Amino acid sequence: MWLFAFEATPPSATDARHHMRGINLQLVVDRIEPLLIALDAAEWPLQEQPNEAWYRVGDPENGQREFLVQDPDGYLLRFVERLGVRAPS
Repeated sequence: MWLFAFEATPPSATDARHHMRGINLQLVVDRIEPLLIALDAAEWPLQEQPNEAWYRVGDPENGQREFLVQDPDGYLLRFVERLGVRAPS
């Protein structure tokens, strides 16, 4: 993971090179908590705080706990921890 590979400075809103480029990569992990701890220790800002989201896929809903972070090149990374399946609400 890039987070552990090198030291970097979080992108700033004034740095045009790091402006969001419209790509949002979703990465499924076993648990998001270790990533959140590492990002906090690195003082790396989150673009979206952790939240629970449910998406309807056919009849059931698939749940995930997710957050967004911007990498040093400006790409958005959505880290996802699967929560399972439930009946539509």
